[in-house]
Amino acid sequence: MNDHNISRRQFIRHATLAAGAATGLPLLPSIARETNAPPATPAAVLPPAPAPIPAPPGFGVAPGPFQPAWESLAGGWQPPDWFRDAKFGIWAVWGPQCQPEMGDWYAKSMYQFNSADYKFHVRKYGHPSKFGFKDVIHEWKAEQWDPGRLLSLYKRAGAKYFAAMANHHDNFDMYDSKYQPWNSVAIGPKKDIIGGWAAAARAAGLRFAVTCHGDRAWSWYQEAQGSDPSGPLAGVPYDGKMTRADGKGLWWEGLDPQDLYAQYHAVGKYDWPQNGNPPVDKACIGKFFNRTIDLIDKYRPDLVYFDDTVLPLYPASDVGLRIAAYFYNTNLARNGKLEAVITGKVLNAQQRRALLLDVERGVTGGGETLPWQTDTCIGDWHYERSLLDQHKYKTARQVAQMLVDIVSKNGNLLLSIPLPGHGAPDADELKFLSEFTAWMEVHGEGIHATRPWKIYGEGPSTAGPAPRGDFGGARDVRPYASEDIRFTMKGDTLYAFIMAWPEIRTTVVKSLATSSPQMEGRKITDVSLLGYGGKLEWTQDDKGLNVKLPATPPGGDTAALRIRGATD
Repeated sequence: MNDHNISRRQFIRHATLAAGAATGLPLLPSIARETNAPPATPAAVLPPAPAPIPAPPGFGVAPGPFQPAWESLAGGWQPPDWFRDAKFGIWAVWGPQCQPEMGDWYAKSMYQFNSADYKFHVRKYGHPSKFGFKDVIHEWKAEQWDPGRLLSLYKRAGAKYFAAMANHHDNFDMYDSKYQPWNSVAIGPKKDIIGGWAAAARAAGLRFAVTCHGDRAWSWYQEAQGSDPSGPLAGVPYDGKMTRADGKGLWWEGLDPQDLYAQYHAVGKYDWPQNGNPPVDKACIGKFFNRTIDLIDKYRPDLVYFDDTVLPLYPASDVGLRIAAYFYNTNLARNGKLEAVITGKVLNAQQRRALLLDVERGVTGGGETLPWQTDTCIGDWHYERSLLDQHKYKTARQVAQMLVDIVSKNGNLLLSIPLPGHGAPDADELKFLSEFTAWMEVHGEGIHATRPWKIYGEGPSTAGPAPRGDFGGARDVRPYASEDIRFTMKGDTLYAFIMAWPEIRTTVVKSLATSSPQMEGRKITDVSLLGYGGKLEWTQDDKGLNVKLPATPPGGDTAALRIRGATD
């Protein structure tokens, strides 16, 4: 790789170190695959740009106090109480890339000659010159998708909000999109996926979020311009430069592949925010803006997640700031108070007063005064069959520990449960949900509507540098010892989560010692164990709060003491 050919991981690492994360741990977005294509086979001409669908005058501008500038956004937004109380949400990163069951970024890697996904694609579907990702979309039918049943499962598991992917880097809109002809109502399932998710979430009493990743097709799909460098089809172009005229007599007649692939430009080199040459053209940026405003208007989400450093196409374009101002103004007008959340990654201090920090597949180091969110997955982002076959999903115990750690640090967890293309969870996912539901039924009291205590925790995991996450921050899944404790509080009640059940059936919470600076002379008045009906034996002295525990933990290995007298 040369110095100008920068991966997402590299770019974000440099940007984060320059910004100086307040927690002392770099907070990086995910997906460290290249956004740059290898040299494409030279073509005589580039395909024409797709015909734009014009928006009406004034589209995407709303009256209100918020302007598309950091000073304005930071001056009037704060995380709403619903988000601070929710603590846990479930996410469906689900779309046509789940159809092959090969995991994340399939629509890109299927065009990478001799990659695992390329070889799979040729075996299953045929050569990318004849059967491209647009044709995978056509095969996706979502025939077993039942959003009402799924939201019922997710609500029982303790989720207070639900997020649905509105589009991925593959540029396919999962809703009745006015400005993207390649959408799930017109093609593939021929269903309004976002509309179905939104109705089911609201019927279940959950807040609704959408996640937008569709600003990246310009650089992300560049391999689709290429061809095999060797072999029997060497030099035969993949379908990335096909035009509307090429569809005559085929299932996609009347559609322009350039509306999907956006490869009507020479192959360029781009960093993760897509700075590069040739620059992303204004029509492509304007189309993403129109699609996102259309999404907000039609489905009125409570939260919009962007898979970007700060905001889409920032800082080269102000499109993200304009979307933020519109979303905040329209949400304020509709609700009478601002209930909206927008997430961004690698935010500086001012940006964190305007947006909610999101840390992908990682957590902060603790001591956060502002709320934030981790988003992660029990498997790969898009469905990967091999993880089921090898039983490699995260366990309910791991996710419970992760959730407790995040909540103790003033964060929320947004957890993706990947769905196969047909839309029904597999057996291991149902098992995970059942086990995690059992844990949350006992311990949700110490999670929902809580706030951080004076310190987030104690024990070996709080000493020294934390294991680094895949893309920044601390690792979201890590081993814990029985001495590791995490704290949350609600009103006059303190919850002390024992991260691993002690074999000796006793625990000492050192931060609750009579001499502890956190106690300030307070005396513990009552101690109980969530889910346990018996009476605990306990004492408080200058060593800590000493508690004798039952033989087995009620409701799961990560158990919580309910403590009175430790707070004001």
